[in-house]
Amino acid sequence: MSNSYSSNPSKKVITTNEWEDKLAEVNLSKSDLNKLVMNYLVIEGYQEAAAKFQEESCTQTTVDLASIADRMAIRSAIQSGDVEKGIEIVNDLNPEILDTNPQLYFHLQQQKLIELIRKGMTAEALKFAQDELAPQGEENNKFLEELEKTISLLVFEDTAKSPLSSLLDHSQRQKTAGELNSAILLSQSQDKDPKLPTILKLLKWAQTQLDSKCIYPKITNTVTGEYE
Repeated sequence: MSNSYSSNPSKKVITTNEWEDKLAEVNLSKSDLNKLVMNYLVIEGYQEAAAKFQEESCTQTTVDLASIADRMAIRSAIQSGDVEKGIEIVNDLNPEILDTNPQLYFHLQQQKLIELIRKGMTAEALKFAQDELAPQGEENNKFLEELEKTISLLVFEDTAKSPLSSLLDHSQRQKTAGELNSAILLSQSQDKDPKLPTILKLLKWAQTQLDSKCIYPKITNTVTGEYE
């Protein structure tokens, strides 16, 4: 690391020493950093790591760490196509999550329909759509539109040729699982997304803004904290 920069004399130059002096003035407690780490571990579902970190750092969380295993089991079930199992576990965990979120419930039922279509179970898919999803569509035009798009997959003998074949991609399962995971976190008074990635995005944005105004020790490795 160099202590001076002179490649662009039109910009303000902040030396490494000046930069580090400014950083030293920032009041960031160890407790705040620990909370960021715990927030990440809990939301991303690292139950064992969260429990160990809680023990070693004495960082508390309002979430029952045992519930993380249930949340991960729910996400795993949806991502593997077992929607019924996912719904069963979430109802055991907290039945109000689906009772108070009709859009989430519809999307889970829609995913179940997609799984029936994926398996080629056309008759079962049509009956499920008529019995379970059509009544919801009658009450909500957006749901009806989504249902019609999903059912249109059956028009194609080869669903891969459908313009809506992306509904059968694994990414659709991930989308549904992510929506359910966020709802569970919100029911536990947790952020639906970890704060750490957001902070890193903010860092990248701030450095982009600084690039046009001055020459400074720019962080080039967010893992080690090294800067140029």
